[in-house]
Amino acid sequence: MAELTLHELSTRMANLDFAMLATHSSDRAMTARPMSNNSDVDYAGDSYFFAYDDSRKVADIRRQPEVCLSYTGAAGMLGGSPLFVAVDGHAELIDDAAQFEAHWTKDLDRYFPEGIDTPGVVMIKIHAHRIRYWDGSDEGELQA
Repeated sequence: MAELTLHELSTRMANLDFAMLATHSSDRAMTARPMSNNSDVDYAGDSYFFAYDDSRKVADIRRQPEVCLSYTGAAGMLGGSPLFVAVDGHAELIDDAAQFEAHWTKDLDRYFPEGIDTPGVVMIKIHAHRIRYWDGSDEGELQA
């Protein structure tokens, strides 16, 4: 088992746009929903997503900011085998439109019609603490 660096793992994650974001619900159960990086997948230990401030996922993060992301796809490490990545991290809510610009893509206008000025939009920044990966023939863990 060869341990990858964060840069090597990021290169292999380049096509994994969608993740499942797991949070702790109000009844302390785990709940997950799909989130898109909107092609902002140059992974360096932080992930960025956008949501409405009044959404359930944002309420969950306010109550308990420790979250989990899971990625999977055919961007595997060897010969196209599936790649699975699990990220344990800490979520931060950012409501500064100036900071949105670095991670905003035109595709987001579909969900937020006034762009970064859409009322109630918030950016979710998830900083990884631990990253686990598997590709069928290799697995490893990184501390971020």
